Amino acid sequence: MILLVGGAGVIALVRPGPVDGWLSAEPTSAPTPAPTTPDPSPSPVLVAATGGGPAPTSDGVTRAIDPLVKSAALGTKVHVAVLDVASDEVLYERDADTMTTPASTTKLLTAAAVLDARGPSYRLSTRAVAGSAPGEVVLIGGGDPTLATTKNTLFPGAARLDLLAAQVKKALGATAATSLRYDTSLFSGPETAKGWDSTDISFGQVSRIQALMVNAGRVRPIHNEFGGDPRSANPADAAARAFAKLLGVPSSAVKKGKAPTAAPASADTGGWTPGQQLGVVQSPPMVQLTDWMLEQSDNTAAEALGRHVAIADGKPATFDAATDAIVARMRDLGLPADEANLYDASGLSRNNGISPAMLTELLALAASGQRPALSSIFGGLPVAGWSGTMTKRFVTPQPNQVGQGVVRAKTGTLSGVNTMAGVLTTADGRLLVFAIMASGSANAITGRAALDKVAARLVTCGC
Repeated sequence: MILLVGGAGVIALVRPGPVDGWLSAEPTSAPTPAPTTPDPSPSPVLVAATGGGPAPTSDGVTRAIDPLVKSAALGTKVHVAVLDVASDEVLYERDADTMTTPASTTKLLTAAAVLDARGPSYRLSTRAVAGSAPGEVVLIGGGDPTLATTKNTLFPGAARLDLLAAQVKKALGATAATSLRYDTSLFSGPETAKGWDSTDISFGQVSRIQALMVNAGRVRPIHNEFGGDPRSANPADAAARAFAKLLGVPSSAVKKGKAPTAAPASADTGGWTPGQQLGVVQSPPMVQLTDWMLEQSDNTAAEALGRHVAIADGKPATFDAATDAIVARMRDLGLPADEANLYDASGLSRNNGISPAMLTELLALAASGQRPALSSIFGGLPVAGWSGTMTKRFVTPQPNQVGQGVVRAKTGTLSGVNTMAGVLTTADGRLLVFAIMASGSANAITGRAALDKVAARLVTCGC
C-alpha cells in the first residue's frame, strides 16, 4: 500500500503503482456477510511529524508566495492557508477563514467523515433475497457505487452482479428465477443536488444518486477526468435489468419494489421463504472506496459515500442529511465546522462553501496521527505528475515541475474556479499542509498553472 511517513517532518513515498492498479484482486470465493463485531483500529499510516529541518517562518513564506498569490492569472478572488504540521503554526493566510467555492476539495471532508463514521475496513453489501412468491428474486441496493456487472478495470476488485447471480442460482436449486424486483429504499429524497448545473448528468460528470447502480451509474465502465462518461437515465433500473439478464429473467419481468420482511423461522412457507437471503457480494474496504473517490474525483462515489455518513448516524440517506452529517463529523473532530456549508458531498454544487482554514486544519489533524482512520485519506490523494487528477499537473511552466512526486493534493475545478488542498515537503524537510481557493480566472489552463506555481514555490522554500 502507499505509505506516508512523517517522522522528522519528512514524507517518504513508497511507489507501488497507481491506486487503480492495486485495489483488491478479484475474489476467488463467494464473499461472506460483513462481520457484526466492531472492526479493530487500524495501524496509523502517517505518524506525527516531529520537525526536521529549520522551521519556516511566516515572514519567509509570505515573501516567497505573496507575489504569486496576487497574480491576476489566479483570478479575482484568492483565499489561501498554509500551516506547518509539526509546530501547528499558521505560516500564511489570506482570507483563510472565509468560505468560498471549494469544488472537489469538498471530497476531503466527505472522505474524512465516512472513514471516521465507518472505519477503513468497512464494506458495503449488495444482497439478493427471495421475493413474496416462488421464483421472484429481489435485488437490494446497498449504496455501493462501485458495484460492477462483470470484471472490468474501472473499479478493480469491485463487487460483481455476475458473482451474485451465481450465488442466487445455486441457492434456488431447481426453482427457476421468473421475475425480479429491485429495492432502492436505502437512499431517499431528491436524486440531484441544489447547485448542480443542468448539464452535469448529460455531460457525464455525475449520475442520479440511487442506492443501486453499476459503475457509478455509467453506461460503460470508463472514466474521464472532465466528464464524457455517459450515464444511465435510471441507474437502478439499468443495474436491475443487467442482473435479470444474468439470471435469465426477461426485462418485462423487472420492476421496482420493496424486499419482503423475512418470515419467522416457525412459519409454514411451503418450501419458499420470502426475505431469505439468496446471495451477497461486498465492496472493497472503505479505504479503497475513498482512495478511488479522491484519486479520480468520482462525484457519484462521493455522493454515495456521503449518504453512508448519514446512515451511520441514524439519519435518512438524503442530500440534506448527508451534508449535515458530514459537517457534524467535522465539528465532533474539533474542526471549525462553521466554516463549511455544504449542499452536496462531491463539490459539484456551486452553493457549497468551505474555508481554506477548514481544509488545512482537517489535513493537519489527519497528519498528526491522532486519528488513524483519518490518516487513510493520504493514500488516495493524487500525486503531482503521477496519479489521478494530478497526472498532468505541475508540467508547465518548467519551474512547476519541482512539485512532481512531492505535492499530494485534492484538486477542484468548476467553470472559473480552481482549488487545491493537500500536503507537501519543503526543501528543508518540513511537512506543510495548504489550501488555495481561487475563482474568477478567465482561463482554466493558466489559472491551474498559476495555482501549481504557488505550491511549487513552497516546495523549494527555504523560508
